[in-house]
Amino acid sequence: MNTPLVSIITPVYKAEEFIEETIKSVLNQTYQNWEMILVNDQSPDNSKEIILSHAAQDSRIRLLDLPENSGAAIARNTGIEAAHGDFIAFLDSDDLWHPHKLEKQIKFMLDNDYAFSFTAYELIDQDGNEMDKMVSVPHKVDYHTLLKNTIIGCLTVVLDRSKIGEIKMLNIRTRQDFVLWLDILKRGNTAYGINEPLAYYRKVEGSISSNKIKTAKRNWQVYRKIEKLSLGYSAWCFLNYAYNAVKKRV
Repeated sequence: MNTPLVSIITPVYKAEEFIEETIKSVLNQTYQNWEMILVNDQSPDNSKEIILSHAAQDSRIRLLDLPENSGAAIARNTGIEAAHGDFIAFLDSDDLWHPHKLEKQIKFMLDNDYAFSFTAYELIDQDGNEMDKMVSVPHKVDYHTLLKNTIIGCLTVVLDRSKIGEIKMLNIRTRQDFVLWLDILKRGNTAYGINEPLAYYRKVEGSISSNKIKTAKRNWQVYRKIEKLSLGYSAWCFLNYAYNAVKKRV
């Protein structure tokens, strides 16, 4: 198999409890041609020291420091700008990958000439225990499908830079990944799913993404203020989103 370089983008903030396990899940990949760019968003804990200890042992691990706390969007954009890879992948500092994730996903994209792919994933609790819940994904998703079902997990996405063009997240507090996927799909791309759990999403108490009411409000703002959808279509998308969000978590 052709082995293009994959740049893995990881924003880091208050991650000392999980970051070592996250890095090890990348080190354990059967696909070896990667670089992991960890962007320290002025984390006040020992995250930086943990990352530096791994970077000293493996040159594929790179640490970037932001001058001030700026949020996940700017951290990810900083990582993307510094990336050397042909492909961009995303992995948050508390999530994990299956050892075969990159190998299977890159082959899937190369064999089918896909620009945008994502996978199913499993939920784990704060201690890393599997919760016997897999989030399944469809074979493909377009712009209007994603508006009604936010099924693409950031920790599963891989993008082909040569086909996608600009990859840049909007500087908003949450849902910046959702907005990026919408932007890419609006350009005429399709996202293709692998319905196999190749990543592990950690449910952390008190995290931004764990607040479902705030997430729902942000989705509504995305429909109306960013995507500028009509009130009627926004309501239709929101009802579908709410139904699918409940179904995804049950």
